[in-house]
Amino acid sequence: MVDLTSELDVFDRKILDVIAVDGRITVTELAQRIGLSKSPTQARLRRLEETGVVRGYRAQFDPIQLGRDHVAFVEVKLSDTREAALAAFNREVTRIPEIEQCHLIAGAFDYLLKVRTSGMTSYRLVLAERISTLPHVANTSTYVAMQAVKEDVVAPQPGTG
Repeated sequence: MVDLTSELDVFDRKILDVIAVDGRITVTELAQRIGLSKSPTQARLRRLEETGVVRGYRAQFDPIQLGRDHVAFVEVKLSDTREAALAAFNREVTRIPEIEQCHLIAGAFDYLLKVRTSGMTSYRLVLAERISTLPHVANTSTYVAMQAVKEDVVAPQPGTG
């Protein structure tokens, strides 16, 4: 993956803004929306995909309708933070489907996890049987979300829409 941040121009950023909201848009409609003809729009989109700026397209599901409306944020403190320990934790955490996000944090704890389950009972099982048994976990602290006020995957770029 190449870092193209400094090479993205206003048309590239417009493409990203549009497909972030509507990944199923046709190239013709995308070209009209950003103000370019179809061929250069298609070439730009292909370049964004090939360089890894656009990593893929996927459907977004309503977790509430799927019965996964319990969200918990979990602070994780490790007993060992050497590179091998971090790598072991990173490798294993990706195997737990209930963990939607995992971030290495600078601060009083080492990782912040976003965990989505069907309820408190299933969360407690995931915490006890999966998260607490991850490599080098010393302790955890859980914060239960009461309401999602804003939950965007990608925010639009300022000044390009």
